[in-house]
Amino acid sequence: MTQHRNDTRTALVVLAHHRSDSLTAHTARRTTAQLEAAGYRVDLLDLHAEGFDPRMTEADQPDWGNREKTYSREVRDHMRRVLEADVVVAVFPVYWQSVPAVLKGWIDRVWNYGFAYGRSKPRLAGKRMLWLALAGAAADDPVTEGMHSLLEANLSEGIAYYCGFSHSQVGLLPDAEDRPQRVDAEGNLLVGDAVSGAEREAQYADFDRRAREFVEKFLAHEAVPV
Repeated sequence: MTQHRNDTRTALVVLAHHRSDSLTAHTARRTTAQLEAAGYRVDLLDLHAEGFDPRMTEADQPDWGNREKTYSREVRDHMRRVLEADVVVAVFPVYWQSVPAVLKGWIDRVWNYGFAYGRSKPRLAGKRMLWLALAGAAADDPVTEGMHSLLEANLSEGIAYYCGFSHSQVGLLPDAEDRPQRVDAEGNLLVGDAVSGAEREAQYADFDRRAREFVEKFLAHEAVPV
């Protein structure tokens, strides 16, 4: 794992949601506090608040003939923030069984050729990655099992491990909506009644507990020496 001054552990928390009052933003803030309580120095990257543009540019287009290409100043700054982190935690809502466009674009532009991949020893080797994915589907909806498998294959295997991370896992958090959602055997979306009051508070408390447990399990996982 990357060593820092005084052996301080560092974490980059990446928030991918356009609303600061969202459950996703709330989860990112609680995760930041949990990491700090565990002794991490945390860099909270709010992609929307910082105005990150997820669209690929000519300046940041990979040059397959030059892995030493100098990318834009914005991207180089984000690369530095990733490089300085021992662990990276992305917090995002699940859109169409995947990540939101702003997070995908951040990966496209920042986790670029010559930096995150394209070298015999990746510069990100030994880091650890947690993907906290908030889903509107109900926990007992069979779709959540396939959703988790797809996210693991795409994010952990297809991205994190490919870029040299020693450990990556997806923490899927269903029941993120106040109205339970399920898809029946015929493909119909079934939306239940909204919960409120004490029942809603209990739902929030359970959601926070599950998110906290994912982070605790992730932090307890020993990094694999590289």
